[in-house]
Amino acid sequence: MNTTPPGWYPDVNVPGTERWWDGSTWTGHTRTAAATQPLPVAPAGRHPVREGGRTTRVAALAAAGLAVAAAAVTGFLVLGDDEGGAGRAGPAAGSGTPPAPTASTAVPAPTTGGQEDPAVLVDQLNGVTIPVPDGWEKPEHTLDDATTMRTAASYSCPGDSGDFCYHGTVTVRTASGTDPTEMKPIAEEDVETAADRAYGKDIAGDLIHGGIRSEKEVASRSVTVAGRTGYLVRRRITTGKGPGGYVQSLVFPSPLGSGTPVIVRFAFDADRDELPLSLMDSLTRRIRPIGDATGGGVGSTLAP
Repeated sequence: MNTTPPGWYPDVNVPGTERWWDGSTWTGHTRTAAATQPLPVAPAGRHPVREGGRTTRVAALAAAGLAVAAAAVTGFLVLGDDEGGAGRAGPAAGSGTPPAPTASTAVPAPTTGGQEDPAVLVDQLNGVTIPVPDGWEKPEHTLDDATTMRTAASYSCPGDSGDFCYHGTVTVRTASGTDPTEMKPIAEEDVETAADRAYGKDIAGDLIHGGIRSEKEVASRSVTVAGRTGYLVRRRITTGKGPGGYVQSLVFPSPLGSGTPVIVRFAFDADRDELPLSLMDSLTRRIRPIGDATGGGVGSTLAP
């Protein structure tokens, strides 16, 4: 039984960042790791999950390597160089006892930062907002830095990867290396990546859901999103283990600047009452440009 107490622990997916463990599960709250704090050991076998529904051993090893490098640099700064010079950081030896812990070095519970509305996902880069469904969270960091919202509870992926998955995930990203005037080809290409990220293999090459067995297109059509004409492709994914799910790639020109294509990628596990396909449709309809409060702006909430 896991008895690790609530607190801030290193996020192995994002070096230099700590994530709040509430005593039973990881939350979406993160902060920059304080260099002066000793970092406790993360709860065994319960690392936070990356975008697409899984985390990997590769990310953990990379984080460990960076931690070792950081420790080496800190040791040099404190102890000085081989010439016997004084350290350039920290008090000199014998200068007194360390100061008592302050509020900044304590372990406070996370709070919702600033004026950000927890009911709205905001992507400043692409200029859009999406209402956050009830029971979902907004992690501040993901492995590929995509703007993300996802179901709050995670579970053990049914495959052989040993990773953790989320039942529902929505990410926003900028399309690259494509013809910005053709939305359909971008969506058709991206849906392959969406399926593999959510139900295929992790970075280490392990099968997350026992591998993808088949894909069936269930929707392919033009849509109007945030006042722009876009295109969506949706597929039903059958997997070797577990119920599989649905992925959707929605592409439309950004409301900002030159209208560079925006990709909103959906992944919903199948056979989940709280994740009907109508929720994908509702989220698609309620994507708004930043500053437009007519349906996706501040104060919006969305239940399945």
